[in-house]
Amino acid sequence: MKKREVIFLTVALILGAVVGGLLGELIGSFLPDGAVKTLFTQSIDIGFKNFSAEFYALSFTLGFMVKINFVSVLLIIFVIVYFRWWYI
Repeated sequence: MKKREVIFLTVALILGAVVGGLLGELIGSFLPDGAVKTLFTQSIDIGFKNFSAEFYALSFTLGFMVKINFVSVLLIIFVIVYFRWWYI
């Protein structure tokens, strides 16, 4: 696999997760209450919350959190299938 393909796949997966999260929240906001709305709006948080260390003149904060919902997973699968079809 070429470096260009790895960069494309990484960027496409990140964009797929972000756009999928936004689309899932947007679609879920228009749906009536029920199981389908829960499917689109419920997300899983993966990562760790902010960690802060404060010294006299320095402050250090580290944190990383990813929210994954149903549409994010669908778009990530779509990106993987597209990549396999186009590049392999």
